[in-house]
Formats: sequence, structure tokens, C-alpha cells
Amino acid sequence: MTTAAIQPSWLNQALLKPWAKPLLWALCALPAVALFIGAATDQLGANPAEKLIRETGEWALRFLWLTLAVSPLRDVASLPGLLRHRRALGVTMFAYALLHFLAYAWLDKGLVVDDIVKDVFKRNFILVGMLALLLLTPLALTSFNAAIRKLGGKNWQRLHKLVYAIALLGLLHFYWKKAAKNDLGEVAVYAAILAVLLGWRVMRKGGVLAMLRVR
Repeated sequence: MTTAAIQPSWLNQALLKPWAKPLLWALCALPAVALFIGAATDQLGANPAEKLIRETGEWALRFLWLTLAVSPLRDVASLPGLLRHRRALGVTMFAYALLHFLAYAWLDKGLVVDDIVKDVFKRNFILVGMLALLLLTPLALTSFNAAIRKLGGKNWQRLHKLVYAIALLGLLHFYWKKAAKNDLGEVAVYAAILAVLLGWRVMRKGGVLAMLRVR
């Protein structure tokens, strides 16, 4: 047996260990902890509010991309144990998206509801971001075994196909935010990764409609 064959098997076994999930949750929390420590110690630069808003949003996108990467990595690297951790990545993504919104609502708008509502309808990228967060909410609320049992497996899977629309809305939100500053380098990287992740699904199942049958 080759080293290449042994390594995935060892890694897959590690993914199934009892300590794997706690370790993943700890790793997922690290960016938030670093931001909070930076805010508490005044280490976030000249505009800490903008830093918090930007970083929480970008981490939400990163965890969304990681969530979508689970299925391709499972097949390409022969790591079925990855599926055990997909929901944790999805919940983490929602947590960072919620922190992103709260940072914006509190630090940018002072939690003034009228100002937030006006901003939503005034700026397209805010509207798109809010729509993505609204679509994310039912996914987060049903990311537990009890919800799967209550909804039924097929209905749960149909609901969670919203993740594709959320990914596109998240990318559009990021694009419009960056386009205002003519800074599209990062956007191109995120778009390329998403194209690969969605393209893999289309190729695997043979079409766009078939993509909706696999996460």
C-alpha cells in the first residue's frame, strides 16, 4: 500500500475521533477571539469599527466557501469523515454573518432601526447582504438533528439548497462593497473558488438542475 493511500485513511480516522469536533469549534472561534482581543486592546488600527465589520463579513464568506468545499474534498481526497463536520462549518458561517450584521448595526448605525432600514433600501450591497442573512436564518435554525427529523430528510435537503443562492448573494454583496473602492482583486479570488465549487457539482451530476440534488 502506498503512502498516498495510507494518509487519507489516517486523516479520515482522525476526523471521526471524539476530539475532532471540539477542536474544529475551537479553530472556528479563533478569528472572532482575535478580533475581540484586538478591539479590547485597541489593536485594530485607526478605524476599529470598519475593521470589525469587514473582518467578520469576510470570515463569514470564508466559512461559507469551506462549507461548500466539504463535498468536493470528500470525494477527491476520499475523506467521508468530512461530512461529519459540515454542519459545524455552516453554523460557524452563520455566526460570523450575524456578527457582521451586529457590528454594522451597532458600530455604524448605533442600533437605530430607522437608520438601518433607510440604509438597506438606499445601498444595494446592504440590501443584498440583508437578504443573504435572512435566507441563512432558517438554515441555521434547522441545523440540528431534531429539526431534520421534524422536517424529514427530503424537505430538509430542499431547504438547505438555499445555500447556493446565499453564496451568490454573499459574493455580490462583497463585489459591490469592494467595487466602490475599485478593489476587485479579492473578489476575483472568491469568485474563482466559488466557480470551481459549483462547477464540480455540475460536472459530477451532469447539469445545473442536477446540482440541486447534491450539497
